[in-house]
Amino acid sequence: MAILYILIPIALFFISLAIVVFLWAVKTNQFDDLERRGHDILFDDDIETPQKVSQQPHINPIKSSSVDHDRT
Repeated sequence: MAILYILIPIALFFISLAIVVFLWAVKTNQFDDLERRGHDILFDDDIETPQKVSQQPHINPIKSSSVDHDRT
């Protein structure tokens, strides 16, 4: 029964915290337009053209096995 003296204030704290966060979200217009951001990702008009890739040959850092090694 003594645990209720601890749990009730903790529950009231979390309820008041949830109310404060909800009121902050409403005040800062977080719920104004829920659909626009979802559609913005589908209709992205500011896509940049890819840069021209340089025509330098690719150099493989791993030596091939055809190289003769000195096995002394």
